[in-house]
Amino acid sequence: MDGDIQSYVVVLNDEEQYSIWPAGRDLPAGWRGAGVHGSQADCLAHIGEVWTDMRPLSLRRTVDQAAPATHQ
Repeated sequence: MDGDIQSYVVVLNDEEQYSIWPAGRDLPAGWRGAGVHGSQADCLAHIGEVWTDMRPLSLRRTVDQAAPATHQ
């Protein structure tokens, strides 16, 4: 990343994959802000806390639908 950048925003896409983006720049197509901004370290720490399942959303849904229902 650019060493001159001081502030970042956390972004995510429709597959619920996270990244960081320089604050003040237009977000790339397909990405939206997650409401968190700060230093690179702060943003990456937040992502580490919230992005606990690295599988894309579409894969998680497919696996969940294929899993047999359990009855108690």
